[in-house]
Amino acid sequence: MRETNTLGLCSENMLIFGGGAGGGGRPRISESNDIPVELLLRIISLVHDRTVVVASGVRHGWRDAISWGITHLSLSWCKKNMNNLVLSLVPNFTILQVLILRQDTPELQDNAVETIASYCHDLQELDLSKSFRLTDQSLYALAHGCLDLMNLNISGCSAFSDMALAYLSGFCRKLKILNLCGCVKAATDIALKAIGFNFNQLQSLNLGWCDHFGDDGVKSLAYGCPDLRALDLCGCLLITDESVIALANNCLHLKSLDLYYCQSITDRAMYSLAQSQLKNKHETWNSPKNMDEGLTNLNISQCTALTPPAVQALCDSFPALHTCPGRHSLIISGCLNLTSVHCACAVQAHRAAVVLPHLAH
Repeated sequence: MRETNTLGLCSENMLIFGGGAGGGGRPRISESNDIPVELLLRIISLVHDRTVVVASGVRHGWRDAISWGITHLSLSWCKKNMNNLVLSLVPNFTILQVLILRQDTPELQDNAVETIASYCHDLQELDLSKSFRLTDQSLYALAHGCLDLMNLNISGCSAFSDMALAYLSGFCRKLKILNLCGCVKAATDIALKAIGFNFNQLQSLNLGWCDHFGDDGVKSLAYGCPDLRALDLCGCLLITDESVIALANNCLHLKSLDLYYCQSITDRAMYSLAQSQLKNKHETWNSPKNMDEGLTNLNISQCTALTPPAVQALCDSFPALHTCPGRHSLIISGCLNLTSVHCACAVQAHRAAVVLPHLAH
C-alpha cells in the first residue's frame, strides 16, 4: 500500500516513474524500494517541480531522495494554498539553495517564511515577490536563519519597513542581488545607508518606484558598494545629479543604470558618467585584461532637462550604448530634444551611405 499523500495537493500531476500504470491507466509513482538513490535523484532532476512535490508526499525512498538531492525548487505554479504547501514541504527540503515563491495572488504569510528560515540554512536565492501580506517578522526570521543569502527578491512586498531591512542587512552580508522594486516603506535613506555599510559585495539593486529616498541614500550605496553593476532608479523622483556623480566616481564597474523619469537629472550627471569612463581607462591602462567597457545599458527616458551635447558625449565615451535600430541600449524615449544623439554605429552607417554614391561614379 502506498502511504497517504499528506500534502493533499496536486495529486493529479503524478507521473509514471516506473512499474507501469495502475488503477485503470491512472499514472502513478513506482513504489519499488530497489531503485538506487542515484537513479531516483536523476529521475527527479528531469521532472517538473510540482511532480517533485507529489513525490515528496509518498514513499520514504522518494522522500529521502528528495531531501538528499533537491537544491532548487519553484512553487510559482501553485495558484492556491501556497502558504500551506510551504509549511508542509519545507521540513523535507533542508538543503535547498534556490526557492522561488513568486505569486500572482498573494497568499504567503510570515509563518511560511519563518519555517523556511528554520529549515533552509543553505538558502542562497529566495524570491518572495508580490508577497504583500508579509510583515517585518519575515525579514527578522531570514536575518537569523538564512545567512548565506546572495539573491533576494522582495519586490512588491510593500509592508516591509526600513528598520527591518536595515536589520536584515546586518546579518545577510553575502547579498549580491537585491530587488526592492515597489518597497516604498522599506527603501529609505536609513535603509540604503545600512545597505551601503553592510552589503559591500552587492552587484545588482532594483529600487524602481521607491520615492522615499534621495541623494544621501544613493551616495551611501556608491561609497559602500563599489562592485555595483546594475542599479534601477526608475521613478525615484527625489534624486539629483549628486547621486549620479557619486555613482560615476565610485562604481567604476557599473554597466546598467535606469534613470527613467528622474526629471531632476541634468547634463552635469551625463558629463560625470562620461568622465568616469576616462578615469576607468586610466586606472586599467597597465592591465588590459581588466579593461571594462563601462555602461552597456542606460535609460534616460523622460529626463527632459538633458541636452544633446551632454548625451552625445556620454554616447561617445561608451561605445556599447546604442541608439541604432535593434540595439537600443540607450533609451531616450520621451526626450524629443535628444533625437540628434547617435551612437557610433549610426554615425558609421551615415558615413558609409555618403561615401558609396561617390564610389559608384
